[in-house]
Amino acid sequence: MNKRTRFILILAVLALCFVFLWPSLKWYALTPKENQALALSSLENIKDYSSVKAADEVEAYKAKVKADANAPLEADQDWLLKIVKKNYKTMGTKAPETIGLLDAMRSFSSEDELRSAVETHYRERILADKNTYKNSVKLGLDLSGGMNVIVKADLDSVVAAKDENNKIDDVTLRENAMAQAIETLSGRIDRFGLSSPTIRQQGDDRIYIEIPGSAEADQINSIIQGRGILNFRLVDDDANSAFQSYYESNRASTFDSQGRLINSSLIPEDCEVLGYYETDDYGLDQRKGYLVVKKEIVLDGKHIKSAEVGSEGITGRPQVSFTLDPEGTLIFGDFTAANVNKNLAIVSDNRVKSNATIREAIRGGQIAITGFGLQEANNLEKVLQTAWLDVPLEVESQQVLGATLGQKAIRQGLMAIAIGLAAIMLFMLIWYKGAGINACVVQVLNLYIMFSVLSAFNFTITLASIAGMILTIGMAVDANVIIFERIKEELRLGKDRASAVSTGFANAFWAILDSNITTLIAAVFMSNLGSGAIQGFAYSLTIGVVSTVFTSLFVSRLIFDVGTEAMHKKRLSIGWGIKQ
Repeated sequence: MNKRTRFILILAVLALCFVFLWPSLKWYALTPKENQALALSSLENIKDYSSVKAADEVEAYKAKVKADANAPLEADQDWLLKIVKKNYKTMGTKAPETIGLLDAMRSFSSEDELRSAVETHYRERILADKNTYKNSVKLGLDLSGGMNVIVKADLDSVVAAKDENNKIDDVTLRENAMAQAIETLSGRIDRFGLSSPTIRQQGDDRIYIEIPGSAEADQINSIIQGRGILNFRLVDDDANSAFQSYYESNRASTFDSQGRLINSSLIPEDCEVLGYYETDDYGLDQRKGYLVVKKEIVLDGKHIKSAEVGSEGITGRPQVSFTLDPEGTLIFGDFTAANVNKNLAIVSDNRVKSNATIREAIRGGQIAITGFGLQEANNLEKVLQTAWLDVPLEVESQQVLGATLGQKAIRQGLMAIAIGLAAIMLFMLIWYKGAGINACVVQVLNLYIMFSVLSAFNFTITLASIAGMILTIGMAVDANVIIFERIKEELRLGKDRASAVSTGFANAFWAILDSNITTLIAAVFMSNLGSGAIQGFAYSLTIGVVSTVFTSLFVSRLIFDVGTEAMHKKRLSIGWGIKQ
């Protein structure tokens, strides 16, 4: 590979690494702490915050205009100015030369439209920060503090409780039960405001939950062991209409910060207000509004025997069909006969998932629900298909790590890296003189590439990962030592700078490659066979091995070549007792 190609390759790698590292830099260095806290909260909390902020801001706009009809737009409202100009263009009206706050408000057809635009602004800003966090390097529990929990699902009891008429085989039944348990836990933990949880299946019947930040053990246990049985409830149309009218005029003062109704007298005592959710294109439940439903459960999900997604015969729209057991058929038939033209809500884990109108008495035990997209239909099928499942969940192990210990661990880890790097750089500068600068540059770029790759793959940094980085620093300088000593041997033979560098790298190439390949093999086995801290160490070491080979053989060589050809240096400062 010639020097120009090597230079272009190195520039391309460093530029790509900056792209990888940018989300981490943006999150940890450029995102304010208060914005981080918002971004790490649950989606429901973000929606509540955006909605309240939008309502408050619109009221502030109205107050400003009332005090001064010529009130200008603030400097930080460029986003609103763009929307206003687009609104005037849509209306076919020329926008004023100087757009004030009153002009901006008049460009919206209603106050609701203005409030929606403001809410969208807040939501997109917070979700952008949330997306930045998702693409950045994460701190493990041992650094950020928090809790990890392993939950065991008793799938044997699920299989034992299967109805003899149920045609689902045992393997599929176990898979569905685990998927439903994970989905239910994810919804609960997110709704309780526990930030950025990691929830994944571990083995056949265990669920691993990782919750960064401070968390109460008792609260987590109550969330995990609670059961979100699907059920059917009647919508109170009169109470719902009255509530919706009140909510439209009092959005900011209807619910408290925990989502509880502030004035309970707004609805009858036998009713409650639940969020109505629809699934978006990303498969996430998004609250679209609220419904007032009866507390009394009409039909419990345990009466559902099976469910499947199909399509409506005339329109071809997605349709979810499910079959009830004999007892459920009788209950549902009598209820629907007595409540024709009323609305029936399907509730799962205190969320309304569907709101269907009863058109006629349904006595055959075969029920079809329409009115949603394919993705939502598939999600609803999963809910209904396993609604009768009562998966016993048991907390098998639980570890809590305080955030104070995490901060201490971060400081100690960074201190270890800094001291190790400084000591090695000092040694290289003293022992190898001018060539030591080459080694220092390579060490810095090596860490830069490592952090970039960690960021690119959204890896989690733990104490074990930091240990892998510190080991990589030692390995990287070892490669430099091999190269420098080979070059010194060539210089002692009387060769000039260019020849000594070329031959030294050629002789050192296989020695460096062999030693790093053996380390890489060990790291690969650790990453595949190990778990937890061992995997974190192995991943960090694997990335370090690859970056060490690249920086030692490519970057270091280019630095020597620049000194030889671009700076026309004849002599090489590479240690004591070397005469040229």
